[in-house]
Amino acid sequence: MIVVLDLGTTGNRAVAFSDQGHRVAQAYEEFPLYTPQPGWVEQNPIEIWDSCLRVLSKVMAEVGSGSVVAIGITNQRETTIVWDQATGQPVYNAIVWQCRRTAKLCQELSQHRDLVKSKTGLFLDPYFSATKIKWILSNVPGLEDRARKGELRFGTVDSWIIWKLTQGRSYVTDVTNASRTLLLNIHTGQYDDELLNLFDIPKAMLPEVRSCDAEFGECLLFNHPIPIRGVMGDQHASLFGNAGWQDGVVKNTYGTGLFLMACTGGNIAESDQLISTIAWELAGKRAYAVEGSVFTGGSLIQWIRDELGLVNSSGDTEALALSVNSSDGVVVVPALTGLGAPYWAPHARGSIMGLSRGTTKAHIVRAALESLAYQTKSVADVMASFLPGGTIKTLRVDGGACQNDFLMQFQADILGCDIDRPTDLETTAFGVALMSGIASGIWTLEDGIRLRKMDRVFVPETGLKPVSTGYRRWKQAVDLALVFGEAQT
Repeated sequence: MIVVLDLGTTGNRAVAFSDQGHRVAQAYEEFPLYTPQPGWVEQNPIEIWDSCLRVLSKVMAEVGSGSVVAIGITNQRETTIVWDQATGQPVYNAIVWQCRRTAKLCQELSQHRDLVKSKTGLFLDPYFSATKIKWILSNVPGLEDRARKGELRFGTVDSWIIWKLTQGRSYVTDVTNASRTLLLNIHTGQYDDELLNLFDIPKAMLPEVRSCDAEFGECLLFNHPIPIRGVMGDQHASLFGNAGWQDGVVKNTYGTGLFLMACTGGNIAESDQLISTIAWELAGKRAYAVEGSVFTGGSLIQWIRDELGLVNSSGDTEALALSVNSSDGVVVVPALTGLGAPYWAPHARGSIMGLSRGTTKAHIVRAALESLAYQTKSVADVMASFLPGGTIKTLRVDGGACQNDFLMQFQADILGCDIDRPTDLETTAFGVALMSGIASGIWTLEDGIRLRKMDRVFVPETGLKPVSTGYRRWKQAVDLALVFGEAQT
């Protein structure tokens, strides 16, 4: 078996896959997010680890650790953890990828944005790790000096968990996670000295970068050592699990955020609206991808459930949205943590517009679901230019929110293309299991195509004028939200 640790933004999951690609055991546990100030998002690294250990132990107890050939890891990217090399204790909370606290620092460094984009494929945005590292070193007394002495370790969540699983013996990351730090030159696959100097980050506090199919050490917590093979950032694993190496495949993960991605093979795409990133590195070959990262996706539905109390569960949103014929002019701009692709506006603030005395919670919920489809379209329209023929024929989807049939049909209508939903919506876990299985000699790339099973295809309905009208109205609302956000800075 392959056991996968799927380390998400709101919770951790462990999944055991048989050599036939079937899930045979799994465990999941949420952990809290902390928002000490508006726009700040943090996690406790110890809580991340404790939750990870509990779900891993449950799955190992169920399947027997002796049957496990390897452990694969996929994780939330960009989230930044700094810890003491000697004690293994975090020196500050994890700063989550959604956090916008470094927007001012990015603005101060804006003259270097072309340099950063040309080397990393990324935008100079608070989303990525480097400015988060810089913030921690600058704001916790004594850390800048300790970092230069080599006493501190930085890692995205994969590095932190591997460090704990190996009891401090392995300090490593994979090339996909490293490519999200603003410190890796994606042309060379190595940390870039010019970027390290720009952000004033010592190379000594950075993990070794390995290919996705490499060995990352051994888990030493069970009856015998278990190799850790196969590590990928979550969206890269999702693309891999959706057979993203096939021509023309575009995937969208409806998770905490929305993440569209398409593989560009050996070519680095050049775009002033989308990210260029390393898709994966397998068997010595590096593949690249173009990506549109939308910061607020399923987290909008969580906010509607937990903060507004409009529904008791996320699953209630579909029936509520279908209880009305339209959003009745209500428009939601879900910029709860700024706007990502294709706008890249960290100061944008969320808004609900078009309210009237007749507005009900059903109209607001429907408008919120529609906004997820509109955000996807704003990215897909740009991404299409990088695909053969300049169009998206089929969008492969995964993530919890794509269980919502209303959202998927609306998405098909607004994009004008088929939506391919698999039976296993957690393609992220399957994707890294596939990578781990290939690294362990269990599977091949062709097996990845065979093992992916389709649940349903949503076909667009034609001639839907209200759909296109709604999108125009939503883009107008985004323009207003951008102006309002700028006025608050």
